[in-house]
Amino acid sequence: MDLAASLQQGLAAQRAGDLAKAATIYRKILQKAPSHPDASYLLGLIVQKQGGHEEAIALFEKATRGNPKLGRAHLQRGFSLNAIGQDGAESAFRAAIKSEPGLAEAHHQLGNILRRQNQLSESLSSLREATRLAPKETIFWLSHGTACRDAGKWDAAAESFQNAIRLSPALPEAHTLLGQTFLAQQKIEPAREQFLETLRLKPDSAEAHHDLGRLCAEEGLHPEAAEYFRRALALKPSPETLSNLLFLLHYLPETEPAQHFTEHQRWAEWFEKPVKESRQPHLNDANPGRRLRVGYVSADLRDHPVVSFIGPILRHHRREQVEVYVYANIKTPDAVSERLRGWTDQWRNIFGTSPANVAEQVRRDGIDILIDLAGHTTDHSLPVFALKPAPVQITWIGYPNTTGLTAMDYRLTEPLSDPPGQTERWHGEELIRLPETFSCYEAPPESPAVGPLPVLTNGFVTFGSFNNFRKLSPPTIQLWARLLREMPTARLLLKSQGLGRPGVQQRLYEQFARAGVPADRLDLRGAGLPKDQHMGLYNQVDMCLDPFPYNGTTTTCDALWMGVPVVTLIGRTHVARVGLSLVTNLGFPDWATNSEDDYVARCKGLTENLPELAAIRERLRPTMIQSPLCAAPRFIAHLESAYCEVWERWCRHQAAT
Repeated sequence: MDLAASLQQGLAAQRAGDLAKAATIYRKILQKAPSHPDASYLLGLIVQKQGGHEEAIALFEKATRGNPKLGRAHLQRGFSLNAIGQDGAESAFRAAIKSEPGLAEAHHQLGNILRRQNQLSESLSSLREATRLAPKETIFWLSHGTACRDAGKWDAAAESFQNAIRLSPALPEAHTLLGQTFLAQQKIEPAREQFLETLRLKPDSAEAHHDLGRLCAEEGLHPEAAEYFRRALALKPSPETLSNLLFLLHYLPETEPAQHFTEHQRWAEWFEKPVKESRQPHLNDANPGRRLRVGYVSADLRDHPVVSFIGPILRHHRREQVEVYVYANIKTPDAVSERLRGWTDQWRNIFGTSPANVAEQVRRDGIDILIDLAGHTTDHSLPVFALKPAPVQITWIGYPNTTGLTAMDYRLTEPLSDPPGQTERWHGEELIRLPETFSCYEAPPESPAVGPLPVLTNGFVTFGSFNNFRKLSPPTIQLWARLLREMPTARLLLKSQGLGRPGVQQRLYEQFARAGVPADRLDLRGAGLPKDQHMGLYNQVDMCLDPFPYNGTTTTCDALWMGVPVVTLIGRTHVARVGLSLVTNLGFPDWATNSEDDYVARCKGLTENLPELAAIRERLRPTMIQSPLCAAPRFIAHLESAYCEVWERWCRHQAAT
């Protein structure tokens, strides 16, 4: 048998598409010469194409043993290992590069694996080499851009995606990725252009509709954002899209609580119900008197407002009562993360880990009570909770509403934000009401001293709000404009990240102008200040105004800490009653008003008595320190008592069954 001639016959049949004939020829060659590298490699390609990855892997290994320099065999072995989820793909791609350094696809595949492992520096190096070796491969530029984006190299990411578009201008995915990069850079109009181009090329792109929803939400265009999210969901149900819609609806004053609850239940129907059969029984020791293992799950354990409320908990938990575990879904931990980590017994970074693997880790850790601190906010872990890895699961700070999950047993709150008998019907969880406040505040350590009352120097009253500008609902703007019209010398200082964008500024100026307030009475500030300067800006404000229906929480506490009173309007739901809870627990319940008329009258009344307002400013921080808002040991006692109560319930249920 002429092996060389037979190999050529096999190649001819393979190129002609007659894979069965080619495979027969290669197998005959291997019967005569079992270690023949080329026949092993070519047969491996056919078997691989037909889905026989395990046999293909063996054939490629045989090919590389016969010819270690056959880099393409290493490459294909890596493909098949990836296809069946086996380890070894990374080493296969490295072997391919060692054998054939100019094999661009091997650099590309290695770079993608390293990116998924969050080894971004080495990933970028491999992907750059792939683009150098094959600069006309669109997919290489897309992969390189994605790695740049993961590494926070936004300009380089945009350049890579633009290169991909130059090569393949009709590729919708390239426009989507470029638009997402522009949006991350707050380049709103360029981002919009790219998303609209995606829709021109692919009108049924759920991702482009989702991204346009995010863009509109960033601009404060809430009805438009909701419409885009709903279009995306109609095209392709996505947990991220539905979570974004659920969060967005808090900003809309016309959102009915009952309908909002129904939307939350839809998340459970779509994304929790399919995984219920994957749940495993809990083997925790049902002893009600033992030390509990409590796990906290959050993506915000970094320089983020949630830290003002979770920091005191991690630091003051009584370790004889509770063993503290943290599951941090953080891509890039910072100095705040490290500080928080020092207050835990176990810290696990779960970023990039599948929900099933996180749930398995929770079970291995023997967690008794698992606490959700994100709800439907960015990078939440509700898919983990849907698997019910812990016997008791509770949602708490981080999201002002129900999760909708049947696997979430309880929601922690208190009687002012969720009055008994009023809000239970809008929750899937049972409400556990703590006796005072639902959270404990710890001021930023960079906070400066409280300054004197600004009006005494300025000669006019300065109202302020440092809330996310997206909370400035049309009714809020109308009411604040009325207040300014009735106090013609007063000014309004607004600070928020989005207010640094000219388009947002102009739209806000126009909204106030239509309500009779000219632009020269508004002071709009963007974000970007260091924490001490941000807190120090409250020293330019005489009184803060709470937006509605989405009240402030961290911003309200920050203002009160800096000696600035906050007037709030009481609503029906938790998100619209947080202000009531905060000022009441501080000892100033009259700052919470029941009508728009009362709201305006309270603001005017407080600012008309300047000596009293100055006295309030001086004593507000000491008062706050002594109040339930900052009494960490007292709050921890209430919190741990609630944990023990729900744990005892589970233990009793276990004993009964």
